[in-house]
Amino acid sequence: MGGQFLPPYDSRATLEELAGLARKYVAEAIYCLGDNFHDVGGEARLEDEAARLLRQLTASHDWRWIVGNHDPGIAANWGGVVHDELCLNGIILRHEAKPRDPRPELSGHFHPKFRQEIRGRLVSRRCFVRSSTKLILPAFGALTGGLDADDSVIGEACGGYATEALVPAAGRVLCFPLSASRARAE
Repeated sequence: MGGQFLPPYDSRATLEELAGLARKYVAEAIYCLGDNFHDVGGEARLEDEAARLLRQLTASHDWRWIVGNHDPGIAANWGGVVHDELCLNGIILRHEAKPRDPRPELSGHFHPKFRQEIRGRLVSRRCFVRSSTKLILPAFGALTGGLDADDSVIGEACGGYATEALVPAAGRVLCFPLSASRARAE
């Protein structure tokens, strides 16, 4: 079976960061929007320390796994409940945005990053992409890549509606209309 064989600290660093945020914000529930592991075999390869951390997190929170394209057979070996998608207070939680679904939706899959040249240097940051009904979340993983927020695939996933990048920076959120960033790049 193929796949990425990343160093064990990737999962451990990600789970340590998540545990810290869960403590800081006193999280009751954690929803994972797919691509929970690097590949189909990732869940089984989880090293002991990362598995211990994950067991602690799933035992102390209402933990929900949404199935992603990297981990379609997720078994929740470490706890939690698996869903293909989930409706929570009228908001659909799924892995990949459905452009034709008019309901409010949170998704992952594309791992958007906002890229902009500042003072002759290309700056790239994780971001959220928002349209009138969709919010695509950035990747949380320590070593996860990302797709340019301005990519047409993300625009299509948002149903072709106007989108903007929401970039967390210095304790606030900066908003960038993506059509404006396209014009600057051209």
